[in-house]
Amino acid sequence: MPITKSAKKALRQSVRRRAQNIKRKEAYKSAVKNVRKFAADAKLDEARALVPTLYKALDKAAKTNVITPNKASRLKSHLTQLLSKAAR
Repeated sequence: MPITKSAKKALRQSVRRRAQNIKRKEAYKSAVKNVRKFAADAKLDEARALVPTLYKALDKAAKTNVITPNKASRLKSHLTQLLSKAAR
């Protein structure tokens, strides 16, 4: 357990940041999962409707350093390719 005042504050900050990071990570992972599920089930309208929320979750996770910006870009690219291939 932290003893000094600054260590106690650092613990409070890290707990709060961890909670926010987990929330953002779960948000983008669930969005990716939903888009992939709808694409696999050939429900392209539902999948396309989720793309803005997916992009928002990925951009927010990248902005707050939960994931790297390159990973966010790669996921967006791969999922849009998946949707365009499923449309054919």
